[in-house]
Amino acid sequence: MELSLSSSLHSTTPASFYLSTNSTSPPRQNLGLFSAAASNFSSRVLLKFNKSSILRQPRPVIVKSQSSSEITNDNDDHGFVLEDVPHLTSFLPDLPPYPNPLKYSQAYAIVKNTFVSPEDVVAQQIVVQKGSPRGIHFRRAGPREKVYFKPEQVHACIVTCGGLCPGINTVIREIVCGLHNMYGVDDVLGIQGGYRGFYSQNTIKLTPKLVNDIHKRGGTFLQTSRGGHDTKKIVDNIQDRGINQVYIIGGDGTHKGAAAISKEVEKRGLQVAVVGIPKTIDNDIADLLQNHFWLTQVLVGWQVIDKSFGFDTAVEEAQRAINAAHVEAECVANGVGIVKLMGRYSGFIAMFATLASRDVDCCLIPESPFYLEGQGGLLEYVEQRLKENGHVLIVLAEGAGQEYVSQSAQAVNGTDASGNRLLLDVGLWLTQEVKDHFTNVRKMEINLKYIDPTYMIRAIPSNAYDNIYCTLLAQSAVHGTMAGYTGFTVGPVNSRHAYIPINRVTEKTNTVRLTDRMWARLLASTNQPSFLQKCEIVRERADKETMEVIDDMRITSI
Repeated sequence: MELSLSSSLHSTTPASFYLSTNSTSPPRQNLGLFSAAASNFSSRVLLKFNKSSILRQPRPVIVKSQSSSEITNDNDDHGFVLEDVPHLTSFLPDLPPYPNPLKYSQAYAIVKNTFVSPEDVVAQQIVVQKGSPRGIHFRRAGPREKVYFKPEQVHACIVTCGGLCPGINTVIREIVCGLHNMYGVDDVLGIQGGYRGFYSQNTIKLTPKLVNDIHKRGGTFLQTSRGGHDTKKIVDNIQDRGINQVYIIGGDGTHKGAAAISKEVEKRGLQVAVVGIPKTIDNDIADLLQNHFWLTQVLVGWQVIDKSFGFDTAVEEAQRAINAAHVEAECVANGVGIVKLMGRYSGFIAMFATLASRDVDCCLIPESPFYLEGQGGLLEYVEQRLKENGHVLIVLAEGAGQEYVSQSAQAVNGTDASGNRLLLDVGLWLTQEVKDHFTNVRKMEINLKYIDPTYMIRAIPSNAYDNIYCTLLAQSAVHGTMAGYTGFTVGPVNSRHAYIPINRVTEKTNTVRLTDRMWARLLASTNQPSFLQKCEIVRERADKETMEVIDDMRITSI
């Protein structure tokens, strides 16, 4: 049996499957054949990867599958899949390459291997089992021996979109300085005010001198906005200005816009490289929803990028609010501290801040439903901790408990300009519920302090770790665009920076998995109830997989 997987539109192989960014599922008429291939995985069907296909940058990856009885080469790759990124030569085949200027750089003269090999890839999964497929890989980020832009012909632009996040200014600075110092590029334009700045003529010329110290400031030097994306207007402006490199810093919605720009650029046949730098303080971008159906049972729902920039800074700054609330609570009788942190759909900041603090008694996140009253409810637990310790500290993400808040307040059904649903203030709601319960029901005096540090966290400069991380992201983006790649985003995959197709990081929001050990560690740290076993309403909200695991008691604290 031999299956040829290719993104070439000229392939005549009956079982062609397209692995390019524009197609993620096989042609309908080939489903039967691929189903047969999938069913033979148990009999050691092996996927043979054609190494020469990696060397040809403009060409798609070709993967062949054959039974073990047909394998004669010991070097055959087992289940190797490359999630490749588009290259300008895919639609501009006559584009000439040039020697990389880094070849003559004094700074890189001492580097043993200045350039990344065309065969270097980064594995999405590093924990595997014997006999399992090698799985999905991404191109390793870094400088290539050949570039597809002459430095004097580069006209780059940078735009920031969406909400604020620590580290944006560092990314801006390092893109400008990276282009100038590594490749000799002097023409970099800053697009002010987000996507709408493209067609509102809000621009500023960026130089290394101008951006020299912006990394010490919070926010974004270029200003930002939500929404305002108009693909045609944006690409028209890019074309009119002669821009040929577009660096887009933003989250999920921004990356969807970047993907649309990249497709329109390709449609018009423009030599324009488009790259996204993932920005989300909530760390909720880049959860890979696998739809390579023959690997579905193995790889569904794996996080692609390790973390987004600004997240570590946010967790560190959240400690200040948690520490303040803890001091306030433990210094009075029956002290209750409540801290609301960011996390519209994902509770990563609340979870990691709780784990780092070790003072938190209960952490509430959007992924984990909870209930207030009755046996095993939050109010019962709060009373129990007050009796045991004399104080209690609660951390909650802004997206937690929205269904309860909407019952006691006027629901808001709208969305913001980025398409995010508008949230009610769960922190104020919980504060009032706790006060009412202990004052009116339990006739018990409490001293409650509520802290919301949201905008303080968003507006601070990035810490040392995020500064280094942002530098690597920016330089990886610069190397990728100079090498002719487009329609991609950058990020660390298992601590190795890689180029990832944009559509792969916008398929699904990254959320905390209640069946993972990290959440179990939090439960062990706080000793809070899981809220998932005793309330049928909560059980209906929780996903089926989570409830099966909870019922089977497979979550551990290690």
